[in-house]
Amino acid sequence: MDIHITLQGKTDLAGQIYRQLRAGIVDGRLPAGERLPSTRDLASQLSVSRKTTLDVFERLLSEGFLQSRPGDGTFVADGLQRIPVSAPIVHRARPTALWESLPAALSMPEFGSTPPLDFLGGVTDKSRFPFEPWRRCLNHAQRQQARGRAAYHDPAGEQELRLGISRYLAFNRAVTSNWQDVIVTHGAQQALDLLARVTLNPGDVVAMEEPGYPPARACFTAAGAKVISVPVDAEGLRVDLLPKEARLVYVTPSHQFPLGMPLSLDRRLALLEWAQNTGAAIVEDDYDGEFRFDGRPLESLKCLDRFGLVAYVGTFSKTMFPELRVGYIVPPLSLSGALLKAKQIVDWHSSTFTQAAIARFILDGDFAKHLRRIHKQYEARRDVLLKHLKGPLAAWLEPVIPAAGIHLTALLKQGLTESSVIAAAREQGVGLYGISGFYADTEPRQGLLFGYGGISEEEIEIAMTKLAGVFRSLE
Repeated sequence: MDIHITLQGKTDLAGQIYRQLRAGIVDGRLPAGERLPSTRDLASQLSVSRKTTLDVFERLLSEGFLQSRPGDGTFVADGLQRIPVSAPIVHRARPTALWESLPAALSMPEFGSTPPLDFLGGVTDKSRFPFEPWRRCLNHAQRQQARGRAAYHDPAGEQELRLGISRYLAFNRAVTSNWQDVIVTHGAQQALDLLARVTLNPGDVVAMEEPGYPPARACFTAAGAKVISVPVDAEGLRVDLLPKEARLVYVTPSHQFPLGMPLSLDRRLALLEWAQNTGAAIVEDDYDGEFRFDGRPLESLKCLDRFGLVAYVGTFSKTMFPELRVGYIVPPLSLSGALLKAKQIVDWHSSTFTQAAIARFILDGDFAKHLRRIHKQYEARRDVLLKHLKGPLAAWLEPVIPAAGIHLTALLKQGLTESSVIAAAREQGVGLYGISGFYADTEPRQGLLFGYGGISEEEIEIAMTKLAGVFRSLE
């Protein structure tokens, strides 16, 4: 018999034939016992080499879709279970109701849709990254891996990287820890997931800043927690409004996300006192606190913690680049054992190759050099933004001036909406992003988040000049 198979192009011919034959068998168009043409005849019919059809038949035979009868030919196997096309679906795999109802944690721009002048937050400038030293670190990691025995490693991470992180935090963030205290994770998001797993039961209350970080909210919601929003003001989280029943408090004290103000020292002390009185744990997400531009750095919650309440979370996504997917936790000692069990259950351990490269990058001093260089560049970009926001754009935007970080927020003055400004700016090739999506339970304020990690000073000048024209056109 002839089988209708359509080939597109001249690549993956065996794959195309395999997928079409398999589909015909599974959906019943090629019934059990049906005799197939010989590999030679099929190759001639399709104008392909016989090796191609032999490879396809061997794969289908090994998977049990075909049976070979010596001297008689090749047939569709008997006993394959199929659901007739016309039959109603009675049972199907589906997620739990919680996961079906969970909104997307973060809305990212569509691939290929990024405008030429883009203020996307949370990205870094890879053109300023020292790739030559990084290449040496990768080569070092490769040599190290080639010498080692293939094996699973410590769920907490490689000792060399944990030592590098511990030294870095002590010097740059005043977080004192032993290297044994550090747990390496797949980015800060996995750190939050692990903390949720070991501290929360379904129905427990988590307190979060409002507005706040949607992926963190989604993480705690996915753990079955009830997330309660707590407003922020000029001093950060309103500690006096924290729910007494909260089991966990998530906070971004160095650079509130997304508005940008730091948590004042009085509020930090009040939060620690509140947690001590209620027995709650605190997650301190220090996602980009390395980049401080104004005033004296405020002490981290972790370095003020005397009761073992604070889990400090950091990431290399903002200091190096997000694709690395490497973060870390410095937890209270009381949580370390449970976190290591959770890490091992989730993925055993993070990539040892990447860990070895980052460790060498830190311990050789290249990381510190990179931070010093990029800090100056980010500060210059922030200054250009503020020059425009306080000058030509002051009639329409009110900046929340951050002391740290690689983004700042500007609130829209009355009468303007995010959607209209964002749409008009995009027509001019400027990518803007609103803050209303970061509000969960209260009426959102209208504003724009300007990420300056991935846009140069020159591009900021051009973009802000265009934005002034956008606002004039909307009046």
